[in-house]
Amino acid sequence: MTVLIKGGTIVTADQTYRADILCTDGKIRSIGENLDAPTGTRTVDAGGQYVMPGGIDPHTHMQLPFMGTVAIEDFFTGTAAGLAGGTTMIMDFVIPDPQQSIMEAYMQWREWAEKSVADYAFHVAITWWDDTVSADMETLVKEHGVNSFKHFMAYKGAIMADDEILVNSFSRAGELGAIVTVHAENGDLVYRLQQKIFDMGITGPEGHPLSRPPEVEGEAANRAIRIAEVLGVPIYIVHNSCRQSLEAITRARNEGQRVYGEVLASHLLIDDSVYRNTDFDIAAAHVMSPPFRPKEHQSALWHGLQSGNLQTTATDHCCFCADQKGAGKDDFRMIPNGTAGIENRLEVLWHHGVSSGRLTMNEFVAVTSTNAAKIFNIYPRKGTIAVGADADIVVWDPEATKTISAKTHKQNIDYNIFEGMEVKGCASHTLSQGKIVYADGELDVERGAGNYIEKPPFAAYYDALRKRAEQKRPTAVNR
Repeated sequence: MTVLIKGGTIVTADQTYRADILCTDGKIRSIGENLDAPTGTRTVDAGGQYVMPGGIDPHTHMQLPFMGTVAIEDFFTGTAAGLAGGTTMIMDFVIPDPQQSIMEAYMQWREWAEKSVADYAFHVAITWWDDTVSADMETLVKEHGVNSFKHFMAYKGAIMADDEILVNSFSRAGELGAIVTVHAENGDLVYRLQQKIFDMGITGPEGHPLSRPPEVEGEAANRAIRIAEVLGVPIYIVHNSCRQSLEAITRARNEGQRVYGEVLASHLLIDDSVYRNTDFDIAAAHVMSPPFRPKEHQSALWHGLQSGNLQTTATDHCCFCADQKGAGKDDFRMIPNGTAGIENRLEVLWHHGVSSGRLTMNEFVAVTSTNAAKIFNIYPRKGTIAVGADADIVVWDPEATKTISAKTHKQNIDYNIFEGMEVKGCASHTLSQGKIVYADGELDVERGAGNYIEKPPFAAYYDALRKRAEQKRPTAVNR
């Protein structure tokens, strides 16, 4: 398919200018004014609209087996919903069970993802440790294009990585030129607080945030950052929800450490009052970890995004319907953790970020696409509008309005955490691999059309970083 996007204003992370874009064979082939196109070319009239790189969601969990159930959104429905909102690529997570072969889990997720309609990549979680895990990490980096490894510091008794696992895995990732990512919550503290809150007779969803206060997130973020500092490996902290974790990131970045921070669109816009809703289904629908925080944390997170101390926005898209959430009706600890958002991330960030003056259009592109591509080493193939880049493009109508609702969304879930929110600014067209897959409210997708995107390692840079860390250590003195 050849597509000409005509008459729009191109917006990248660092430029804004008027030009046409010609896409052929899945790539951007030409950018310029008044471009001609061959016979049979489909033309998208982008007059009065912005043309931006498609969104990259660096944090999703499609059809994740978790807490005794499986996320209802699979790779087909989830990537399709993303395209409807202008997101053209996801980075999902392979999460092995304790003692499960890392390679076995990876191959299982690759099989599940074959139904994707948009491009995808994987982070791989390290949930246990022995020599086979170390060897599998090398295989994943060198043969399968994995350059990021995830560590859950929460979920004690299941997938939690203790300090010994962190040290072993961080060290190995550094040797291989991979980046480490961390879910920062002190799992031992959470486990203790969950029991305490439950024993106090607080069994409903309101107990969830009480058992995971901001301090447990801040402590874990700081601990992971300091371990990474000693070992000389860059670190990416996922879904920062509070001032305390942001402060740990900011402090380390001010000291020159390579630390990156992610914030969820939902954590920027929703506060902890949702857990006190008297309707269990509504309160439980918002149970995720880390939980939503009091309003002052939202202000801090916006400031982190504006200052550049938080670089990416994501969704942690992990869908569990009301009947699945109902497993925790009498015990908040049993409510499956997860919410949705892949379809609405760009809309809510444009409305509350760009339209409010918190973000410029270029900053919007950076935090929804470009920065993720750079951090995970797939830029400029992804994350920009440039000749030779993949033709993953969203045409954005700044005047379009909608009211977000579960009744009309394309996500495979029976509620929407942004229910009733009115937004101005939406995708009118989405191109994936140069094909028009969403236009004026309708999807036109092909099951299995998504490509697996390999993420190359950063070996040369990491070698220099580790040497720098080693030079900071004191040397022995012979006496």
